[in-house]
Amino acid sequence: MAAVHLSSSSLFIQFKGRRYNNSISSIKSLPRRTGLSISSALTSRGGDMIPPQGNDHNSTFDFKSYMIRKAESVNAALDVSVPLLKPLTIQEAVRYSLLAGGKRVRPLLCIASCELVGGDEATAMSAACAVEMIHTSSLIHDDLPCMDNADLRRGKPTNHKVFGEDMAILAGDALLALAFEHMTVVSNGLVASDRTVRAVIELAKAIGTKGLVAGQVVDLRSEGINPEDAGLERLEFIHLHKTAALLEAAAVLGVIMGGGTDEEIERLRKYARCIGLLFQVVDDILDVTKSTEELGKSAGRDVMVGKLTYPRLIGLEKSRELAEKLSREAEEQLLGFDPSKAAPLVALANYIAGRHN
Repeated sequence: MAAVHLSSSSLFIQFKGRRYNNSISSIKSLPRRTGLSISSALTSRGGDMIPPQGNDHNSTFDFKSYMIRKAESVNAALDVSVPLLKPLTIQEAVRYSLLAGGKRVRPLLCIASCELVGGDEATAMSAACAVEMIHTSSLIHDDLPCMDNADLRRGKPTNHKVFGEDMAILAGDALLALAFEHMTVVSNGLVASDRTVRAVIELAKAIGTKGLVAGQVVDLRSEGINPEDAGLERLEFIHLHKTAALLEAAAVLGVIMGGGTDEEIERLRKYARCIGLLFQVVDDILDVTKSTEELGKSAGRDVMVGKLTYPRLIGLEKSRELAEKLSREAEEQLLGFDPSKAAPLVALANYIAGRHN
């Protein structure tokens, strides 16, 4: 069994419309419909209340309530962003996957990062929605028969199973385009144009051949490869690009939209890389320890198709040790920030480390 030796230097590999006019104000009037499903999904290790940083130990940060509130706000904003227009089939396909639920980890990360540097939810919401649109686009395409050929996503049949492979491809494409349109149009008047341009560039890099696409390519080429021939460096490359890149973008976009400094951007970038790898390590562990019913997607698929995973490469116990190490390193990046504003991000790292699906 291989030992895990991931230093900070090796870990942080460098890689670098009118329907919107009233969308922000109208969000507040929409009914809250997702609280129960989001609440039932939050079963983080050690409970949902965590002690705050600093000297005040008489109060606790309620991460569960925070996550529910943010998920409701994001869901409402996403609902408004994709009205049912003609042609209906493609709009229905887009809405099917975009509004299918989920914990909205990436939008939450974007909003919390913005709030950390003095911004607010409204300032970050357009970027938060854009990140979730791109994430959903990647899931639709990832599930296609030519990719992972998955049947379930978030406990429901995958997009191509419902609408057909051709419409699923187009739905993913539409979400990719909508993400940039939404972020630039809705942020107009709320965020300085130079910050919006910087955010657009950051997001584009994260999902192209320097980010998500690069990770997906290497992941596909690694199926069936002998773990001894692959090595930890290859696996780290896959997940720093395929998973961590979009989480990194979510955090960086939040800081940019909130007017953060370059130093704050880099600290949140490192934090997000850690939780991005953490997310994937835990995902790999869950794939071999949980059932399809518990996960809401097909369990054991990585093993069946011979994917390169952390448990396969370094074993289950070493994978768990790596998850704990990444969680600690993520929290270290938040030292020195206002403890009350950092609390959601500390809790998010703990939540990802202890999630069950």
